[in-house]
Amino acid sequence: MLDRYWYGDTGRISPEAPVPVVRIGDEERRLGGAANVALNLACIGAQARLIGVVGDDEPAATVRALLADAGVTADFVTSAAHPTISKLRIMSRNQQLIRLDFEKSFALDGAFDQAALAERFEAALAQADVVICSDYGKGTLSHIEAIIAAARRHGVPVLVDPKGREWHRYAGASLITPNVAEFEVYAGALVGPDEAADDARLADRADAVRRDLALDALLITRSEKGMSLFDAAGHLHLPAHAREVFDVTGAGDTVIAMLGAGLAAGLALGEAASLANVAAGIVVAKLGTATVTPAELNRALRRSTHEHQGVLDEETLAALREELRAHGERVVMTNGCFDILHPGHVAYLEAARALGDHLIVAVNDDASVGRLKGAGRPLNDLSHRMQVLRGLEAVDSVVAFSQDTPERLICRLTPDVLVKGGDYRPEEIAGGECVLAAGGEVRVLDFVDGFSTTAIIERMRKDPTRAADSDCD
Repeated sequence: MLDRYWYGDTGRISPEAPVPVVRIGDEERRLGGAANVALNLACIGAQARLIGVVGDDEPAATVRALLADAGVTADFVTSAAHPTISKLRIMSRNQQLIRLDFEKSFALDGAFDQAALAERFEAALAQADVVICSDYGKGTLSHIEAIIAAARRHGVPVLVDPKGREWHRYAGASLITPNVAEFEVYAGALVGPDEAADDARLADRADAVRRDLALDALLITRSEKGMSLFDAAGHLHLPAHAREVFDVTGAGDTVIAMLGAGLAAGLALGEAASLANVAAGIVVAKLGTATVTPAELNRALRRSTHEHQGVLDEETLAALREELRAHGERVVMTNGCFDILHPGHVAYLEAARALGDHLIVAVNDDASVGRLKGAGRPLNDLSHRMQVLRGLEAVDSVVAFSQDTPERLICRLTPDVLVKGGDYRPEEIAGGECVLAAGGEVRVLDFVDGFSTTAIIERMRKDPTRAADSDCD
């Protein structure tokens, strides 16, 4: 499928009907449907071959071009009688106003050459580690039973994203990945007055479905409740990772793509499901059909598997730096006392994080703050300052240093970008020479006007009531 987005502003209501008038200013084309699954795989470095049906038209040419740009091998059967399925979404102020679908079902006899599709699949199967079937109910997979049987004969796992209520067609698949609404369509409503009873009912029905369809496993995505995996080993529940759900479009594509990639890479099923769950939490925070990058996955996995990894010692951070370098992640580093964290700090750190994939913040220890700032400083000790920094979305790693400048630490870590705030010249920044010599860059960012730790402390001294303990602290 081809997903098209038209973006524009709305400023008035049409005089012809009570609908908004959208002045289109921009257009975007993205891969949709099974093509979005293939794109998700390509974006993390997996090799993907996409087999499917398109029309003989301009949308098909666009899909082929987008796939080629992503490094996906397109192996299509062309239907002269049917257009490529495309969806046009009209967007304004990050809101979808209407979606227009352009499609005819491929399920009709003669809609496309079924034998040619089967030949392409058989030819590709010998080189496949995993087969993913994205069933959108458009007719391309009307004979999915033969695909599942062929994959199992070759010993290749076959994963299915199901559609509709005729799940008998998926019998014998390795795993299917319905969302909870799709599961209820097939297995019956689950909601009752007791949430615990609902979970038990879900588990019982999932096990029954798995047995009835001879599935190795069943993975049910449950929106804000995360996802649940059911197989012969038992039940595994994975809580949702998304901090903010912005758009669930294409989230199911990401789940099955990451699950397939994990299995192809040799992960156990539970590990692959955990990977898919983390990836889903990333993609639902993006607008429209979207993908995840290796850098985003690495960052999210580090946060999900190591709760306290944000605060690191120098040796651990040095090892992490090598890992980040090996994965091609762009590392940004900055430093400071950060005694009283204020909006100026937050804006500065967000700007620094935008320059790369991983932000390291080096923090002066208490003794060095005292030498630099004088008696009575810091107001907050090192452990508290580091934990506050660690809690910021923009900050990935926090490390302490005891010298008056972080030059030695910076020269050891050699970030790709060294950032400092203020009116420094790049050559004046401690550690800058090491970074430049290693091929990195040194950037100076402006501080947000009106915010200063020293000024805040001075105001508190002039008005002691500001510093008094209160229930709001």
